[in-house]
Amino acid sequence: MQFNSLNEKRWVIYFAIVAVLITLLPYWLGFSRQGLDWVFTGFVFGVEDGNSYIAKMLSGAYGHWLFQTPFTAYPQNGAFAFFPYLLLGKVASLPGMHTQLVVLFHLFRLLAGFLMILATYEFISIYILDIKLRRLGLAVATLGGGLGWLSVFGLLKLWQNGLPLEFYSPETFGFLALFGLPHLAMARALLLWGLCAILQSESEDKPWIPAIKGGFFWLALGFFQPLTVVVGWVILGVYQTALILDELIFNKKEFDCCARCLGIKQAAIMVGISSPIPVYTFFAFSLDPFLKQWTDQNLILSPPIWDYLLAFGLILPLTIMGIRTIFLNRASKALLVIGWVFIFPLLAYMPYNLQRRLPEGVWVAFVVLAFVFLETLQNKNVQKWLKRALYLSFLTTLLVFWGAILAVWNPSCPLYRHENEAGVFKFLAEKVEDGDIVLAAYDTSNALPAWASVKTLIGHGPESVNLKEVQGKVEQFYREETDEEYRRKLIEEFDIRYVVWGPREKNIGGYNFTQDPLFKAIYQVDDYWVFSVNTGDK
Repeated sequence: MQFNSLNEKRWVIYFAIVAVLITLLPYWLGFSRQGLDWVFTGFVFGVEDGNSYIAKMLSGAYGHWLFQTPFTAYPQNGAFAFFPYLLLGKVASLPGMHTQLVVLFHLFRLLAGFLMILATYEFISIYILDIKLRRLGLAVATLGGGLGWLSVFGLLKLWQNGLPLEFYSPETFGFLALFGLPHLAMARALLLWGLCAILQSESEDKPWIPAIKGGFFWLALGFFQPLTVVVGWVILGVYQTALILDELIFNKKEFDCCARCLGIKQAAIMVGISSPIPVYTFFAFSLDPFLKQWTDQNLILSPPIWDYLLAFGLILPLTIMGIRTIFLNRASKALLVIGWVFIFPLLAYMPYNLQRRLPEGVWVAFVVLAFVFLETLQNKNVQKWLKRALYLSFLTTLLVFWGAILAVWNPSCPLYRHENEAGVFKFLAEKVEDGDIVLAAYDTSNALPAWASVKTLIGHGPESVNLKEVQGKVEQFYREETDEEYRRKLIEEFDIRYVVWGPREKNIGGYNFTQDPLFKAIYQVDDYWVFSVNTGDK
């Protein structure tokens, strides 16, 4: 990464360090607020997914190299997916496994957030020369948001999806990835560094070197988020197409065929180097029956376009003026961010079950174009007021941050688990064999695999295959009116070894497992019980 001065380098590094350390505050409060009654999960939002990340790390700690979700009892072949979490888990060991994994997760989060900030600054620096504008642009791109703060003034009905994007969409902005989704933060860093490599290739004596470097950035990206590699390919393809159209339509000189062929060859090199993991992922999730079923029920759909307009509404007018400025000044590199913004609707509404993931990083392109306009604005007084207006973009982020602090201040589920429930998890972690099947209610089944290397029948929306059907079976299992034959059949169908019987399970149904010889009590503290299945072959 190139800096104009030592002071600029120091500022960016200090900004990145301070930003990621500030995000630690709610997590530190969470650990400090846990006590005799409550155990902190390590997450302040998206706890269901958070538990799944720790479960993946725990799988790695138990020696697994291929991913198998613990939130289903159906047979799996395993797949090369979520590899950074599996690899990170191999650093941990007993005792205190869960705490170690949570700490490792947050160390990964701090590193990924730090790198995301550095990569974003480098990308912005390609287009913005004014250092003060670069700094503000970096803050907006990594910590800013849209008009979501209006929701606290009784205007929540403006959002057709029921919630501002800043509260649930890390790909639309950046703060949520920085705050709690390290694989997405790392993915954005590598995506932007790959784009930086190709954008900076014009000044290179050896034009193949940047393409190779960018290709390896995106090869690494595939380990964290394979779909984002495909997003990078689309951006790169649109950029090369825009360069060709720009020369054909607007360039009065002879068409530079050599330059355009070189650009296409560079793009091909990047795609070729970065393709192995996305190609593998495509075929694995298309051909493997289990993974295909998981993919079919994993829906991350984009909200109505009006919600996106509210998300980008604060900066959109400046972005439009930035596009106009670039067209007037004929800046070829800026065609990348223009093309990226123009294909945003296509990406966001592609007929694909993960369509909301496709506009990953486009917020950075919006910010770049807005600041291009600010930098070329001659009226400095107007520029000053527009810059001040952009501070409104931090309001929603402050709401999210403050909401996280309030959430951890008063311990309760799901951010915390009751100490007795955590005792059940720890007991099972010591008692069970790796991969044993445990039956429990949905919420219990979500948290349990983050503590013990077990499999549950349900527990995670996308990863629990046939969730609706299987959850109905689980709930029927706990009901008092269910006959013994039904329970035996379910035990045989999924090879269930242990049954958890706590407050959540008792809320489902009133069956008393202590009076059934099929089940043997092996652990009990207050209202929390664990039973082993007492069949003849067990």
